[in-house]
Amino acid sequence: MTRATTRKAEASGEDQAAVPRRLLSHATKLFAKKGFDRTSVQEIVEAAGVTKGAMYHYFGSKDDLLYEIYARVLRAQTEQLEKVASSEAPLRERLRSAASDVVVSTIDNLDDNTIFMQSMHQLSVEKQKAVRAERRKYHERFRTLIEEGQESGEFRADKPADVIVDFFFGSVHHLGSWYRRGGALSARQIGDHFADLLLASLRPE
Repeated sequence: MTRATTRKAEASGEDQAAVPRRLLSHATKLFAKKGFDRTSVQEIVEAAGVTKGAMYHYFGSKDDLLYEIYARVLRAQTEQLEKVASSEAPLRERLRSAASDVVVSTIDNLDDNTIFMQSMHQLSVEKQKAVRAERRKYHERFRTLIEEGQESGEFRADKPADVIVDFFFGSVHHLGSWYRRGGALSARQIGDHFADLLLASLRPE
């Protein structure tokens, strides 16, 4: 794609909507191949077929790209969790859906999550704080489902809800170290197994 063609494409509304997606997609691939610190902005814009000006229109820095790689996944997960948690379904079904869904979305975005976890320490302190704050909000909303069951007697109450949430998400965040696409189990099957294990551990004794 020539520079003139790129500028023409960037001028169209349709392509403008696609530019940040292309930048994020190619940045993710380059970060995975070379590492965040060894990937230049020039390499990213060349791979995405846009100008630096186009990139800086959407992202102020390479840090912003790394932040958004994870933030967009977390936003989608938060939206889905809120939808499930606020439904009228029985509590066990809501928690099971929430637990399975987060496993599936983590696997669907495994490269994004893995790259971010490996490179998060290279973000500015402010962006690291922002990510932790958003992730904490997600965990806290998830925790309210467990606390609801503990208060009603549906779930065991002898283990702190915080510990249960940390234990579960420790396993979710570990998916990148062992999950391989094309394995015997689908993402949904793994998600359902995780959810079943969580609910089994919450059964009153």
